[in-house]
Amino acid sequence: MTAFKTNLRHLSAHAGSTALRILIRSAFPWLLTCLALPLFAQSPSVTSPDGRLRLQLAIHPANDAGPAAGQLVYSLFFNGHAILQDSALSLDLAGGPPLGENVGIASVVPGSGIDDYQEVAGKTSHVHDAYNSVDVTVKEPGGSGFSMTIEARAYNGAVAFRYVVPRQPGMYRYALHDEHTEFDFTKDARIWAIELPNFRSAYESEYVHLHISSLGAQGGEPSKLLAGLPLLTQIPGVGWLAITEADLQGNSAMYVTNHRRPGLPGQGQFRLTTVLPPRFTDIPSYPTVAVDDSLPHHTAWRILQVAENPASLINSNIIDDLNPPSRIPDTSWIQPGKAAWDWWNGNTGPDGKSANSTAMVKFFVDFAARSGFRYMLVDAGWSKPGDITQLNGDIDVPGVVRYAAAKGVKIWVWASYDDARRQMEQAFPLYEKWGVAGVKIDFIQRGDQPGIAFYYRAASLAAKYHLMLDFHGTTTPWGISRTWPNVMAYEAVMGLEYNKWSARDDPRHRATLPFTRMLNGPMDYTPGGFDNATEAGFVPRDDRPMVQGTRAQQLALYVIDFDPFQMVSDAPQAYAGQPSFQFIRDVPTAWDQTLALQGFPSKTVTIARRKGRDWYVGSITNWTPRTITLPLTFLGSGEYTAQIYADAADASENPKHVSLETKTVSSADTLTLHLAPGGGAAIRFVPKS
Repeated sequence: MTAFKTNLRHLSAHAGSTALRILIRSAFPWLLTCLALPLFAQSPSVTSPDGRLRLQLAIHPANDAGPAAGQLVYSLFFNGHAILQDSALSLDLAGGPPLGENVGIASVVPGSGIDDYQEVAGKTSHVHDAYNSVDVTVKEPGGSGFSMTIEARAYNGAVAFRYVVPRQPGMYRYALHDEHTEFDFTKDARIWAIELPNFRSAYESEYVHLHISSLGAQGGEPSKLLAGLPLLTQIPGVGWLAITEADLQGNSAMYVTNHRRPGLPGQGQFRLTTVLPPRFTDIPSYPTVAVDDSLPHHTAWRILQVAENPASLINSNIIDDLNPPSRIPDTSWIQPGKAAWDWWNGNTGPDGKSANSTAMVKFFVDFAARSGFRYMLVDAGWSKPGDITQLNGDIDVPGVVRYAAAKGVKIWVWASYDDARRQMEQAFPLYEKWGVAGVKIDFIQRGDQPGIAFYYRAASLAAKYHLMLDFHGTTTPWGISRTWPNVMAYEAVMGLEYNKWSARDDPRHRATLPFTRMLNGPMDYTPGGFDNATEAGFVPRDDRPMVQGTRAQQLALYVIDFDPFQMVSDAPQAYAGQPSFQFIRDVPTAWDQTLALQGFPSKTVTIARRKGRDWYVGSITNWTPRTITLPLTFLGSGEYTAQIYADAADASENPKHVSLETKTVSSADTLTLHLAPGGGAAIRFVPKS
């Protein structure tokens, strides 16, 4: 049939005579019959523009006899090496067997495009990413005859696909019990995974490091892993792969587990699969449905980032690429910036005592004004319990807003998820009337379909009243900030606050986050602790907490951790008279360009970011001292003044000690950075002319 189609195209191109037109018309019914046959032997694929990454779809026959239909699968290749093999794709929809287990390929439509857009407050100001695409429609051969389309795209460094279910006879609603997207690795990959206790998590934990095979059966039932996204993997001899997702509107968040259904014969030794959370608000007609929606419906994008080294993954804009453009026509009021913050340091006022009062907030506002910070965040304790439209008498928020405005500072306020969910229609217009700049919504702890819907509802309503948002106690982001750029930040991380009650947030954890959590977007880790301690000298405490690692590492985190709404966590007194505080004052929170230069998860990372003509570099290590060689080839032409904040020679014993050096450099130079245990370096490069 392939030869016939080739000849037909040739004839069509030269059909200038009546005889040829008659021939084509007479052959057309036969052609339709041929095209209606299952094309399961086809293996449509899509390749990245640079040719290095290829996603291939196929139908795996149900038996050796080669039936007309079978299991829809995909494979992933990088530089000619298979990473994932024959990984099943199907949707477990109400009213029938999983769609994808018994299908044939009905049509294949290739394409290409370019994602070109401006970021309002991103790690890159202008994105220009080309891709190739293919839409593969599959159909059940008998019975219901249901169909769906896999939309797939291949970028340089990433591939993505999603399921699209159209309106069709016999299917009246999209009622999804679960999604079966498999990741069948060709090798026993090493993984870095955030292991979650359940579906009501704040994603505040370490990323455990193990092999896929360690999840297999050990004397009985296999161990079970419920992992949040992103999931980082290293495939020996091939490269690195990160699994994540984008554009969740109308869907739920995805988790990864090794609790898998029966797979294809001879495979599955190193297989992971998706799992979706149940909805926490019951709908009686569909008590087991994870996603309920009208038709047509598309799932979130499933993303596979691939690179030869882990640092390259950090540079990708793939998650933003796959989200819809901004729905806010005028974004001029959305402004990134640093914020003074009263909670982390124990609400420490000017007398060194803890207080929750208007005077204490004004003290932090004065500090923000002196330091050149745009914001001050008033955390929990200003409103009446259960009512975020009423003051509790401790803090006069409207009065503080007026006081701050006179000093060029804007105020954010805190709200719990439960209160925001019930009251934001009343609270948000009130906050705009007060002059509040943004709202930190905390303790969301859900990624089910109604939970994801809350993020979009809150973002849309907040934009109506010119409010920015910071989501805490939440699932990891998925690119909503491109669609609703007033969503400035997400937590979903075991951050600096854990130093208040444990030793879990240590330099090893911080060196893991850029390759894991931060791949998904803004990360409100809240750096800036200045009571720095060695591993042996650290003691958790709630008031005026210590932090593990050196002061230079805390400075470096302002470059390494991307967060447009960045906290300055310690009390004003902690920064008084400290020359190294100047770096925190100078460093931006949104960027024109990002270049991850080197690193390995849990060990070290070095990232360079540009704002205008200035460059900033942050470099950190775990508890192992390390020497980093830093070629300055990323700098522009001409000479720069390098302001270097590094671990002092005695920082391994005195982690608060920072060496400050200023020197003239150019792109031809190389710097050598000596990082102490738990140490770091932060550098600002300013053009000399």
